[in-house]
Amino acid sequence: MNPIEATSSTTVRILAVGDLVLDQPDIARWFEPTRDLIRSAHLAIGQIEVPHSTSTEVATLDVPAPPADPANLVAAAEVGFAVGTLAGNHVYDCGPQGISDTIATATGAGMTVTGAGAHLAAARKPAIVERLGRSIGVVSYNCVGPRESWATSAKAGAAYVRVITHYELDTANPGGPPSVYTFADRTSLASFVADVKDLAATVQIPIVALHKGIGHVPVDVADYEIEVAHAAIDAGAHAVIGHHAHILRGIEMYRGRPIFHGLGNFVTVTNALATSQADSPERQAWARRRRRLFGFEPDPAMPVYPFHPESRNTMIAVLDADDDGLRAGFIPCWIDDDARPVPHGDDDRGISVTAYIARISREAGFDTTFTWQDGIVRVGERST
Repeated sequence: MNPIEATSSTTVRILAVGDLVLDQPDIARWFEPTRDLIRSAHLAIGQIEVPHSTSTEVATLDVPAPPADPANLVAAAEVGFAVGTLAGNHVYDCGPQGISDTIATATGAGMTVTGAGAHLAAARKPAIVERLGRSIGVVSYNCVGPRESWATSAKAGAAYVRVITHYELDTANPGGPPSVYTFADRTSLASFVADVKDLAATVQIPIVALHKGIGHVPVDVADYEIEVAHAAIDAGAHAVIGHHAHILRGIEMYRGRPIFHGLGNFVTVTNALATSQADSPERQAWARRRRRLFGFEPDPAMPVYPFHPESRNTMIAVLDADDDGLRAGFIPCWIDDDARPVPHGDDDRGISVTAYIARISREAGFDTTFTWQDGIVRVGERST
């Protein structure tokens, strides 16, 4: 059964996916296994990870992502993505032109975007759409830096929450591994909370997208991620969707509302992180360093998918809203040998991906329940 068939005529179905890195020719073919599913939703949300521009400017001191073909963003809109979240660590990699080109291309293709703009006020502006008579709003915030990506009153960039990292040596071993503590800057968090409260007062279904997490590391959810996500729910968000780490994170239920701490990869195809094809010393150095930091080497049989092997487990978040409230769940997906996300029901692969998500949720300390229903894995809180 197509999961969309299980919804009633008054239920708004929202689908959300993680990172979209659309950096290969003929990008539409990577969407083939999920095209019908995405198009069948009332609203599909995706994280636009890199600029879509012809600009050659490099405006970051971090590892720069090459801009992707603007036509590939049009292809994502044609698949059915109607809201694009932009706040992220790579959005300013090509400077102001990269941001303006990306926004112009997305809006020209019919998408509504949020999270980046010509200045901070524009970046904080929510994407608001209406489906079946219900208003849906999305705000998008970058929690991972770098500072060059942040918008100001006079500079293009992303909306952001500033996160502080503190390293504490807890043992009598100078130079040894420290404990790491992370937390949101108070002023920055207050600004974020005010935006979420405004959104919740404006629309019926407020959703918060956060670019957050420790890249390429299984299971771990940093302290600040819990803090900022909980603040969003406390401020009125009905759901929080996370991305950035390029690997799944667990699902938490907080005050009856879902927090997808990391939706993982969706269509993420690029040559930029392959050691042999990286076109700058910075990207070449990062490709070599990645092995030492994260303990994995990309599968050489998948040259355009240079990510952790566990990241082939992924999902599509499902948010069903009706008069009784919001029900959350996900459709398990597997990144196949051609680097395409493929949706699964309760077949062997779908059960395996679901077991992986349940395990990483449990290991992260989340007491979430997982129940199959009409081809969707519904998430809930364990009764006490």
